[in-house]
Amino acid sequence: MLARWYKEFLEEKETGVIHDHRLRLSRYTTEQKKAAVLHYLEHGRCLARTMRALGYPCQELLSKWCEEFAPARRKHSRVAVQFSQEQKQKAVIDLCSRRGSAEDVADACGATRASLYKWKNDLLGKENTMARAVKKDQDLPDDKDQLLSEIEMLKEQVRRLKIEKDILEAAAELIKKDPGVDLKDLSNREKTALIGALKNEHPLKSLLDRLGLSRSSYYYQLWAQSLECKYKALKHHIIELFDLNNCCYGYRRIHGLLAKEGIKVSEKVVRMLMEEASLVAQPKRKRKYSSYQGEITPAPENLLERNFRADAPNEKWLTDITEFHIPAGKAYLSPVIDCFDGMLVSWTVSTRPDAEMVNTMLDIATGTLNNGVCPIIHSDRGCHYRWPGWLERIEKAALVRSMSKKGCSPDNAACEGFFGRIKNEMFYNRTWIGVTMDSFMETLDKYLHWYNNKRIKMSLDGMSPVQYRLSLGMVV
Repeated sequence: MLARWYKEFLEEKETGVIHDHRLRLSRYTTEQKKAAVLHYLEHGRCLARTMRALGYPCQELLSKWCEEFAPARRKHSRVAVQFSQEQKQKAVIDLCSRRGSAEDVADACGATRASLYKWKNDLLGKENTMARAVKKDQDLPDDKDQLLSEIEMLKEQVRRLKIEKDILEAAAELIKKDPGVDLKDLSNREKTALIGALKNEHPLKSLLDRLGLSRSSYYYQLWAQSLECKYKALKHHIIELFDLNNCCYGYRRIHGLLAKEGIKVSEKVVRMLMEEASLVAQPKRKRKYSSYQGEITPAPENLLERNFRADAPNEKWLTDITEFHIPAGKAYLSPVIDCFDGMLVSWTVSTRPDAEMVNTMLDIATGTLNNGVCPIIHSDRGCHYRWPGWLERIEKAALVRSMSKKGCSPDNAACEGFFGRIKNEMFYNRTWIGVTMDSFMETLDKYLHWYNNKRIKMSLDGMSPVQYRLSLGMVV
């Protein structure tokens, strides 16, 4: 390159001519340029189509050749023009009622063919069934009127959508409903409120149709609201009377006070106004009787946890008190039950559920124990099992106390089930009229002996508790 520069420098020095640039041979011949321009003119004057067909040149060169060889026939792109809505509507009408081609209509209005069809789709929708059903070569004398009617139909749809939008916005603002609330779920009172807010913007009939409210219901709600204004002063007076009388008068007494003042009004109206004002007289509170006065002494834990199975006798004992009510009076039974086989270790029957009854039962039960045997004795939280005499006997016999939860009979379900079997077998479905209390207690005592010695249990292989223990070689 340096040598070439030096050579050019010598030539310029000898000739005195300065070379600004070196001439470059053209890549395409004149025949090739004319052939490209001719193809452009004969095939739709499309630069891209000519380039794809011939394989040359670039778009810039082809445009330059067209300006050089056919300057008057070059197709120039239109400058973007803003059209008003009226101009677009007129262009669409001309397009639908044309007798020539769409290209002629586009040239007449100064737009492109694609723009015309885009305006048509925006105004009439993509599916214009009326226009598709008519042939191109058929006369369309009424197409313009049909198009105008379709435009009016579209305007009507826009108006209905605007009404629905305004109703939903008013529902969210006035009656605090969700934006997507179903208008069918609104009450007639709420619908009337929405109509009152929008009746200056939209026709009443359109609002009634959209909300699904009849005209008679609408005017009834207006009448009902006028009644509220009518009874407004009376409502305030009723509130004053209610407060002056310690808020303990119901609608009947309030109605009586109004009658004394010479105000004639129905009891139903007074009740309605008191309900609207939330005026409720405090009723007498019903209290359920309860003898519970708190815990006497700390209660031990529930060691059984409803596990009433035992692997050997004198491991787990259960106790409780049940009542037998006959015409002669009441009798009470307090047993000790062994969880091993359901045998009654001891029991006492008395006409009074006192400490002597349960203490005597416990003395008899602990007298059957051998030295070193300390079973768990489980009971409810009754006061009989918390008195000092009971606690002293428990401590002396080294028994382990266990108690149910307060008011939870399932925690002593095995003992409750024993009471149910006794009453089903010897107490219920019998008449005890004329039976003395001594005779009843004797009958109950005989049944308990029979229960221990002869009443078979299927869980013990068809043997009674005493027979079962004898079969195991145990001393009874």
